[in-house]
Amino acid sequence: MGQARARGPYAKTPARRAEIVRAARDSFAERGYANASLRDIAERAGITHAGLLHHFRNKEELLAEVLSDRDSEEWQRGLAEVDSLDRLGPYLGELMRHHQEAPELMRLWIELAAAASRPDHPAHTYFVERYERSRAQFADGFPDETTRGKLRDGVSPQSAAALFQAVLNGLQLQWVLDQDLDIVGPVTDFVRLLFEPDDAEG
Repeated sequence: MGQARARGPYAKTPARRAEIVRAARDSFAERGYANASLRDIAERAGITHAGLLHHFRNKEELLAEVLSDRDSEEWQRGLAEVDSLDRLGPYLGELMRHHQEAPELMRLWIELAAAASRPDHPAHTYFVERYERSRAQFADGFPDETTRGKLRDGVSPQSAAALFQAVLNGLQLQWVLDQDLDIVGPVTDFVRLLFEPDDAEG
């Protein structure tokens, strides 16, 4: 009996959850959050509706996991690709273009972030912790005087981290409202405004 539970469709394995999250991301991107159903997501993941509910209680919880999974992927890719400040602007530009390929997910992220500002919202803790973690990770990239000296005079790593969140989120909101707007140029310009050029002493 124990073996049947371990091998059955309800087993809480990381691999199964990852399959469901991928299926949900595809369904949300193709159909929109409102039109995507848990039954469709379960079918895409090759699992029963009841099996999906064993992993995720509702669609809102699943959306939060989709966005969290995307955050994790992007952070890992950033660590691999950004090995100097010179790479930061181009990487953020590439990230913006990648987000523009899935505008529905961008819109859902903005809507959920606003709704989660309420303390009683199911995703409130996720967003609070996400922003705290993101600010800390960015600020930790300036561990000594040499790297902190790359910032414009008077700008602290903590302020730079908060500004990055504000600019990235604000530009994406503007693009969702007007998809003819260039947001790649402004984000790379912002990086240039925030940091001193490497030849500043030359």
